[in-house]
Amino acid sequence: MIGIVNYGAGNIFSLTSALERLNIAYGMVNTEPDLDKYTHIIIPGVGHAGTAMNKLEQTGLVAPIKALKKPVLGICVGMQLLTEHSEEGNAALMGIVPIKTRLFDKNQGIKIPHMGWNNIEHKNNSLFQGIESGTQFYFVHSYFIEYNATFDIATANYGMPFSAAVQINNFYGVQFHPEKSGTAGELLLKNFSNLKQ
Repeated sequence: MIGIVNYGAGNIFSLTSALERLNIAYGMVNTEPDLDKYTHIIIPGVGHAGTAMNKLEQTGLVAPIKALKKPVLGICVGMQLLTEHSEEGNAALMGIVPIKTRLFDKNQGIKIPHMGWNNIEHKNNSLFQGIESGTQFYFVHSYFIEYNATFDIATANYGMPFSAAVQINNFYGVQFHPEKSGTAGELLLKNFSNLKQ
């Protein structure tokens, strides 16, 4: 059963709608004891990473999340919160993945935010089981996770290569929105729900 971290910085409706379509049971994580109720945890997020981090800190959930040994998935800003620092608001984040979140460079002739469908190339990883490399996912973001081969499990390109998905131990992050990415996104959510602890 999936627990969704409810800290006021995520578009939870589209995520819960996708889980309902997949018949995946879920509930909300509001306090530390709630984390024990679920086998898998999702950290959603939209908007400003610094603001989202402040909201998450106010819940008292940062240290308990970092201590988790069960599968955790950060989506969009939820993925960025896993990194150590964001240029958005010059914010220190959870530091689970020792990489940084940076602003796209408009001098490269790209529109910011990066919005729409983009192909990803992924490594052989359980999160992408049954999903072909080159599949398109839906992105909406102005800040990106710097590419690092140690943690990168999927790469996209928007003026430069960036990490579309990362993993360190039981923590996963995806910059795209699987809940808005059609069949492939739903398969990814299903794969996550099936990850073993």
